[in-house]
Amino acid sequence: MRRDAFLKSMLALAAAGSLPMQAFAATNVKMLLPANPGGGWDTTGRALGKALQDAGVAGTVTYDNKGGAAGAIGLAQFVNGSKGDPNAMMVMGAVMLGGIITGKPPVDLNQATPLARLTSEYNVFVLPANSPYKSMAEVVAQLKKDPGSIKWGGGSRGSTEHIAAAMIARAVGVDPAKINYVAFRGGGEAIAAVLGGNVTVGGSGFSEFAEYIATGKMRPIAVTSAQRLEGSTVPTLKEQGIDVEIGNWRGVYGAPGISADQRAQLIAMLEKATKSSSWAESMKKNDWTSAWLAGDAFSQFVTAEFANLKDTMTRAGMV
Repeated sequence: MRRDAFLKSMLALAAAGSLPMQAFAATNVKMLLPANPGGGWDTTGRALGKALQDAGVAGTVTYDNKGGAAGAIGLAQFVNGSKGDPNAMMVMGAVMLGGIITGKPPVDLNQATPLARLTSEYNVFVLPANSPYKSMAEVVAQLKKDPGSIKWGGGSRGSTEHIAAAMIARAVGVDPAKINYVAFRGGGEAIAAVLGGNVTVGGSGFSEFAEYIATGKMRPIAVTSAQRLEGSTVPTLKEQGIDVEIGNWRGVYGAPGISADQRAQLIAMLEKATKSSSWAESMKKNDWTSAWLAGDAFSQFVTAEFANLKDTMTRAGMV
C-alpha cells in the first residue's frame, strides 16, 4: 500500500474512533510557544501537550518558549526552523493577529499551516489590591483628566487587552493614542507588574488572573464579554456604560510545507486530544470555552478575523 493511501486509511479509522492509539504513539511533537512562561499561550500549549499524550496520539512532547512582539518572534522561528516538519505545532491566537497588524513583521501566518481553533476566552481588567482606585468608573474618571496617568499593563503591543484599553479610551471620549500602555513579553511578567503595583490596571485572560483574584491580591473591575461570565460577579464593560466587547481565542498551526495528509493527521491528533479527560480538566480549571474549528474552516475564520481586527484597531487609533 502506498504511504499516502496508508495515511488516508489511518485517518479514516481515527475519524471513526476505531484506530488503535498506538498508531500515533510514536509521534514526537515539538510545540512552539510564542510567549514567555506563565501566559495564556504557554498554559494552552502545555495543557494541549499533556492531552496529546494522555489521548495516546503523541509519544513525547517538547516545548520551546520564544516570547516577544505579540508572538511574531516565535512565529519567525517556527516558519524558518520547522519547514516540512510534520510533528511541529505552534500555539497562536487573536493576539498574534494584532501583533502582525501593528508590528508588520517580515514573516506572516500565511507561511504556516492552519490546523484548528481550540478555545475562546474573555479578558478581565484588574487593580492591585492596594490600588487607590476601587472601580472602572474611578479609573475612567482619572483617564479623562490625565490619560497618561493611568498605566495599563498587559501582553505585547496588539494584544486583545491592548486593543480593549484603546477601545475603552475611544468609547469614553479619550484619544486612544494618548493611553499609557505597558507591554510585557509574557503573562508572568504582567502578573508580577500588577502584584507589585507597577501598573495601574492589568489586563489578561480571566484564567491567568483567577488565582490572584480568588486570594484577594487583585481586584477585578470589568470583563470584556457581552454578559457576565458564568458564576462570576465581575461586571461587564457594557454594564458600566462602556460599549466595548472583545474576545480572545487560541488555536494551533502546523509547519510550512507539510502535505495535505500530514495536515489531516495533525488535525485528527488534535481532535482526539480535545476529547480526552485531561483536556476537559484543563478547560474547567482555566474557565476556557470550547471553540473547535478545524482545517479550511479555521483558515477562513483567521482571514476574516484578521480583517475585522484590523478595522477595529484602525478605528481605535492603533493603526
